[in-house]
Amino acid sequence: MQIGEVAARTELSLRSLRHWEDVGLLRPSGRTEGGFRLYAEADVEKILVIRRMKPLGFTLEQMSAAMRDIETLRDPIAVDQHAVARERLDSLLADAVGRREKLEQQLAMADEFILQLSRQIS
Repeated sequence: MQIGEVAARTELSLRSLRHWEDVGLLRPSGRTEGGFRLYAEADVEKILVIRRMKPLGFTLEQMSAAMRDIETLRDPIAVDQHAVARERLDSLLADAVGRREKLEQQLAMADEFILQLSRQIS
């Protein structure tokens, strides 16, 4: 797939995808002879993982480390590194749960504000 199709499928901008490549977060699987980026289905899956991390406020470095650890777990040759990668991902999971809880609290406060404001207007 070319970058436009990937952007449409993932609801991301071309700029975001290019930026992620520039910072080393995600590399397309290949390029055409003309230099156009080519993405595989596995790349789209990675993009969707990264996209789901963004609202939780993870940094590019944290997202990159997570992607490396996920790749390590998928690599049957890197069995000796699986335990360390799993440990880091377990820690990331706990962090993600905590961040989600904070977002949930913020959403509850936003709902309360909307309800109070609606009552004031009525």
